[in-house]
Amino acid sequence: MRKLLLFFIAAFSCTASFSQIQLGVFTGLSNYQGDLIDKPYQAGKFALGFTAGYQFSERIALRTGLTFAKVGGADSLSAQANLRQRNLSFQSSIVEFSVRGEYNVFNISNMRWTPYAFGGLAVYHFNPYTFDANDQQVFLKPLSTEGQGLSQYPERKPYSLTQVALPLGGGIKYAISDNLHLGLEVGFRKLFTDYLDDVSTTYADPLDLFNAKGAKAVEVSYRSDEVPGGNPLYPAKGEQRGGAEQKDWYYFTGLHLSFNLGELGNSSNDRGGRSGKKGYGCPGVGL
Repeated sequence: MRKLLLFFIAAFSCTASFSQIQLGVFTGLSNYQGDLIDKPYQAGKFALGFTAGYQFSERIALRTGLTFAKVGGADSLSAQANLRQRNLSFQSSIVEFSVRGEYNVFNISNMRWTPYAFGGLAVYHFNPYTFDANDQQVFLKPLSTEGQGLSQYPERKPYSLTQVALPLGGGIKYAISDNLHLGLEVGFRKLFTDYLDDVSTTYADPLDLFNAKGAKAVEVSYRSDEVPGGNPLYPAKGEQRGGAEQKDWYYFTGLHLSFNLGELGNSSNDRGGRSGKKGYGCPGVGL
C-alpha cells in the first residue's frame, strides 16, 4: 500500500513538473468542401487564430482557440460543365471557438520535433452570402432558397447559423527553443449541417419563393440564366439542386506558433535529452 501511494505521489509530481500554460497564434488558409467545390484546396481564404493551452505532461495538452476565417466556393471553378452551368456561389465568414485535446508522439523536451494529433469540440458561427448579377451582397439564409421554413416544405427546417463541429487533425511540431514551438498542422471540422454553402437538396417552386420571400429569393436560388448558354427556365419543383447525402466541411492549414509560460522540464527517466536543458526530473518508484 505504501509503495502504491508513493507511486501515485511520484506520478502526480511528474505531471505537475511538466504542466504549464501556453499561448499561441495560428495563421494560414481556410477552405471548404461541399456542393460548390469539387477539389481540395480550391478558393482558399485567410484564417487567423489565437490559442491558449495547458500542458499536463510531456505528451498531453489541452488547447483552446478562437479562430476568424472566411470560406467560399463557386460552380465557376468546377471542371464539370453541368456544374458551371448551375452557376451558384457563396462566401461566409466563420468565427470558431474550440476546445481540444492534443497528443504529442514524442517528448519534445528531449527531441527537437514531434508529430501530434488532436480532437475535440468546437462552436462556430457562419452566415452564407453571395453576390447578385449587379454585384450586390445578398445574405442567403433569410431568403429560404430551398424552401426552408416555408409551410409548403415542412420537412425543410431553417438552419441555425451557430452550430457545433468536431475538430480533427494533426501536424508536426518543432522546438525553436525550450519555450517556443512551431507547428505545421491541418485541422478538419466535421459539421452537422449541409447548409454551410446554402445548397443541399432540390429546387423549390419559384412561385412559393416569390410569394414568401420576394423576387430576390427566386433570382439567387437559380442562376443558370446568368451564364452564356444557360437555361433561362427555372427548374421544376423537386429537381436536384445539391446533394444532401454528405455534410459540408471546412478545414484550416497553416502554422501554429506557441510560447510556453514556464520551463518544460526533462524527465530524468527519459534518455537522449538535449544537453544543457533545465527542468524538473520525475522520481522513479520501485514496486
